[in-house]
Amino acid sequence: MVHQLKKQQQLNCDIETAWKFFSSANNLSKITPKDMNFTVRTKMESDEIFEGMIIDYYVSPLLGIKMDWQTEITQVNHQRSFTDFQKKGPYKLWNHFHEFIPNEKGVLIKDTVDYELPMGFLGEIAHSIFVKSKLEHIFSYRFDILEKMFNQKTN
Repeated sequence: MVHQLKKQQQLNCDIETAWKFFSSANNLSKITPKDMNFTVRTKMESDEIFEGMIIDYYVSPLLGIKMDWQTEITQVNHQRSFTDFQKKGPYKLWNHFHEFIPNEKGVLIKDTVDYELPMGFLGEIAHSIFVKSKLEHIFSYRFDILEKMFNQKTN
């Protein structure tokens, strides 16, 4: 069964700043909970994102077990949106659409993740027991970090 997770957050910054931060794979570990041990393995000569870009990671989503994760950037609309698609990893399907909408307050970022777990019925049980709440935790952590980075007023 394909599930969908939708999140959005208003950031107090310009589109160039938001795009530069989110389109750099090197920033992913900054907004991922430390207990996930998220590590970007691909050495990138440039932070410039492009269609067809392959990025390899290590991640420990469960019980500290290290797993390989590989994503491909399948769509880029400069300073508007991009999509990362899991080629190898813990999900049967992972398609993450990132959208950036400039407005009078800065930039509204929207995430839509379509995902499916492997193992059919057993995957659905795992989803209800811990995967759904783990994803909520990851995006909640990310929200808090982004609030500190982009939305706290400095005196």
